[in-house]
Amino acid sequence: MPGLTEAELAARAGTDGEQVRRLAGAGIVEPDADGMFRVGDIQRVRVAEACERAGIALDDMGRAVASGHLSFSFLDLVFSRPLPHTEKTYRQMCADLGWSFEFVEMIHEAMGLPRPMPEERVREDDLQMFPTAQFVLATGISEGNVAHVLRVYAENLARIAQAEAQFYHSYVELPMLQSGMSELDMLAMASQMSPQLQEMVEGLIRWLYRRHQEHYVIEHVIEHVEAALEEAGVSQPRPVRPPAMMFLDLVGYTRFTEERGDEVAAELATSLAGLVQRESRRYGGRPVKWLGDGVMFHFPEPEGSVLCALDLVERAPSAGMPPAHVGVNAGPVISRDGDYFGRTVNVAARIAGQAGPGEVLVSEDVVAVVERRVHGVVFEEIGPVELKNVSKPVLLHRAVRPRVD
Repeated sequence: MPGLTEAELAARAGTDGEQVRRLAGAGIVEPDADGMFRVGDIQRVRVAEACERAGIALDDMGRAVASGHLSFSFLDLVFSRPLPHTEKTYRQMCADLGWSFEFVEMIHEAMGLPRPMPEERVREDDLQMFPTAQFVLATGISEGNVAHVLRVYAENLARIAQAEAQFYHSYVELPMLQSGMSELDMLAMASQMSPQLQEMVEGLIRWLYRRHQEHYVIEHVIEHVEAALEEAGVSQPRPVRPPAMMFLDLVGYTRFTEERGDEVAAELATSLAGLVQRESRRYGGRPVKWLGDGVMFHFPEPEGSVLCALDLVERAPSAGMPPAHVGVNAGPVISRDGDYFGRTVNVAARIAGQAGPGEVLVSEDVVAVVERRVHGVVFEEIGPVELKNVSKPVLLHRAVRPRVD
């Protein structure tokens, strides 16, 4: 890979020649014998400048480098694909596209990125995103809606990136340091692993995104099919013994795990997995998939879903978990690749959202099937409830086991 002159390095790192010379004097970047710098020095300049802005003097960093206590060489491997700046400023880019600078500021804020300055040069990777935004705006979507969509994407991707950095420190860097390895040796070894891990994680994210995308596209289509049939007056045949879908959520799961730490969160996930596997199997059902702080279940027989739900909300606190709440619905479902779709599934999820801590709520369709088939359970009618994205109110009941005095 060809080297960079001092001026080229300064331009691509978003700084000036004087700063490059200061960094070279501190030993943070070092030109080759021919006076050329490496492409990897772009990241060294940026990280060193970030440290300096945080109050760390370049001279102090230089002394740490000279003594062997600090090395920036790991950046060459961690950031194997440098991201230089273009010659265009944000002001110029906005003029070319006919955008207001306020729109660009709004987009950066929506994505959780620092607001750029008008005269700041656009990064090359950012430049690739401008045509995407231009295309989306051309479809007629408003600037505000574009920002809303980007905020949803950005918030979730930011959580992944943040968790990834924490995982890398906890499971890669920290064990090396605890084994007696020096900070410098740890950085050198960890940096050799980083490119391969980064490629694997990016591949995993792309694959998982496509799998989830497939699920939600199918779910969306099925919802439209069911709505169209309903509007056309075509009723779906209901099985005599319909299956049941059940959703369990843990109340305050995110706050609970944040307060207790990663190790407790991992133990909690293991305990929850064991509990739901045992209880669902005992009642003839199975957990279909995990949903962050909850689980979706399928039961061929609705009776099992009610009994399992009551056991789970009763046992969750004694297993060291936050209180659970459950929603159950019965009716026809569409099965594909081990997953379940359709209105029955969606309504069950909405019912779970209505349930309070330690509460099991079920639909009228569940009660109609199981009321005379389960013993020791009482169904208390709550009344019709408006559920999000459900066209008609759903009559809900609370399933309880009467206390024996």
